[in-house]
Amino acid sequence: MGSRLLPIMRKEFIHIIRVPRTLVVMFLTPLIQLILFGYAATSDVRNISMAVYDQSRTPQSRHLVEAFVQSGQFSVARTVASDQELARLVDNGTVRAGLIIPPTYANDLIGGRGAQAAFVLDGSDPSVASTALSSARLIGQVEATDVQQQALARRGGSLALAPAMEVRTRVWYNPDMVSAVFMVPALVGLILQMQATLLTSSAIVRERERGTIEQLIVTPIRSFELIVGKILPYAVMALLITIEILVAGTLLFGVPIKGSVLLLLAISCLFLVSTLGIGLLISTVANTQQEAFLLTFLTIFPSVFLSGFIYPLAALPKVLQYVSGFIPLTYFLVVVRGIVIKGVGVPALTSQITALVIFGVALIVIASLRFRKRLD
Repeated sequence: MGSRLLPIMRKEFIHIIRVPRTLVVMFLTPLIQLILFGYAATSDVRNISMAVYDQSRTPQSRHLVEAFVQSGQFSVARTVASDQELARLVDNGTVRAGLIIPPTYANDLIGGRGAQAAFVLDGSDPSVASTALSSARLIGQVEATDVQQQALARRGGSLALAPAMEVRTRVWYNPDMVSAVFMVPALVGLILQMQATLLTSSAIVRERERGTIEQLIVTPIRSFELIVGKILPYAVMALLITIEILVAGTLLFGVPIKGSVLLLLAISCLFLVSTLGIGLLISTVANTQQEAFLLTFLTIFPSVFLSGFIYPLAALPKVLQYVSGFIPLTYFLVVVRGIVIKGVGVPALTSQITALVIFGVALIVIASLRFRKRLD
């Protein structure tokens, strides 16, 4: 048996070694999995971006803001001058929370009348929202107790007689913090990327495996026409899958689409250009469908962990946050969640749309040039 088994094993090892790309992917994938699971797979949320609308502008109000920052849970991204400006920052995703301090905050706090502060929160991501909500309430209560204790000590009063500070919290967009509202729109982006990339790369590689792509090359068809003709059918299929997910998400999980469906489909087409470019780029590297599948998986896996699909970007190390900026899905998730959950329009999504256009053009041009060169 050993004399028959060893030659077969030797043959398979030779096949593996003959394809260095497959060998590299096989050993690189576990390393990427280790890094992503070790650093990105965490629900510990720190430095939640917050906007502050301080109408009191007193040492007491500044002390309250400083208490939020020193907790490590929040970082002040913007100081605003109106409720409308704060709402606009939350809409476009610049900040995840807002602290509103009324003009009478200091007088009410020192006078022992029970001060109030409003804390608004973007509830589209339940994991971030729940952490921010509990932290804000605790910080507000501790801060109020310290200030009241100092004031009452000066007057010789008792802490038990002082009204507690009330932090009035309000969760926007997803008041019940239902996880399906957060996850279902994101699945649109992930499935769209996976289907478009895999179908495009495997279809072209399949032609090469069968030897039919050489027959297409000798025809009068131009290389550009060949590329467009190969990827457009899969683009249409991916777009239909997007509609299918949106309809199923609404019917099965009760996730309403608050924004414009047409706008979402239009931006999905922009994102689709990037995914098709990735698929085309993979087809220029892979020689077999197995290689195409492994390389597609290699691109999908970081997108799941570094795009904000599952874990909030605020929980990632700084280095991985910078890496996430080079993943098109990062921007599309902001778009699809903004339109579906928040109902925002183009003005709130300008930076994301611009990024998707840049990624789409760059990826499709690079992939087309490499694919045309390989055809030649």
